[in-house]
Amino acid sequence: MTALLAVDGGNSKTAVALVAEDGTVLATGVGGGFRPQSEGVPAAIDVLLDAVRRALGPDARPPFADHVAAYVAGADLPVEEDALRAEILARGYGRTAVVGNDTFALMRAGTSRPYGAAVVCGAGINAVAVAPDGRTARFPALGRVSGDWGGGLGLGEEVLWHAVRAEDGRGPGTALLGVVREVFGTRTAEEVVLGLHFRSLAYGRLNDLVPPLLAAAASGDAIARELVERQAEEVALMGVTALRRLGMLDTPCEVVLGGGVLTARDPLLDGLVARRYAERAPRATLVVSAHPPVAGAALLGLEQLRRSGSGGADEAEARVRAAFAAALPG
Repeated sequence: MTALLAVDGGNSKTAVALVAEDGTVLATGVGGGFRPQSEGVPAAIDVLLDAVRRALGPDARPPFADHVAAYVAGADLPVEEDALRAEILARGYGRTAVVGNDTFALMRAGTSRPYGAAVVCGAGINAVAVAPDGRTARFPALGRVSGDWGGGLGLGEEVLWHAVRAEDGRGPGTALLGVVREVFGTRTAEEVVLGLHFRSLAYGRLNDLVPPLLAAAASGDAIARELVERQAEEVALMGVTALRRLGMLDTPCEVVLGGGVLTARDPLLDGLVARRYAERAPRATLVVSAHPPVAGAALLGLEQLRRSGSGGADEAEARVRAAFAAALPG
């Protein structure tokens, strides 16, 4: 049994690492998507077991570690964190466990200190911030019903909305109509709407509209540009608001940007986001992490294990980062 089982559970994959107390990464594994909200808590923890067995071998049995640090999708509310933690402990995966949203792991993977902020813009959008004294700021991140806007699916919905209206005459012309037809290989945008309605098209395919949306915005399409500007505003608004809630606008810190929409490093979107942070949080440094979120989960777990005043913290962090050094896209 090792000191720490670190978990980064995302919608598309679940990454785990078994880590010694000195920061040595002993084993890693990757399993399927972690989806407790759609598939249930037990099924999500089954995915975690599969990922651990990919790291340790098919016959591995719990307990796997003294402590489990699990930062996962679907842990958006305290009640969801509690349910996941209870399932992990009930199965004996570790003697103790902490469960949090995966955005915290993204933040710690990219920050040089245990505090800062992160904004993830992937299929959805979310943000967190952590103060030097450990206080946190976060959002429910449940989509439009909780005040969110954008992310890959949200942008895809907006592209399709404008395309349909351009096609049927309710809205102005836009290059986004051609984008929708080309991406889905249909004669009309209405065919895409019907495909989504009757579920012959997977809703997740709306993410595929984001790259050509960015290209259309760079080419001067007014509606595409408006959508990209709105997305930049939301990325800035969430991060700056989280920092403001903790009184950190005057604190030098890093804001880690993650998720496919941001790590694609589109020049237009990047520039719009950077300009807004420079205006509203000038002491913040924008970062795209060179380490995957599971490294952040490992660092958070080691910090939870570490007794106050014990040595070796810098060396342990260096070992974790060296083990997970992996440039992200862009």
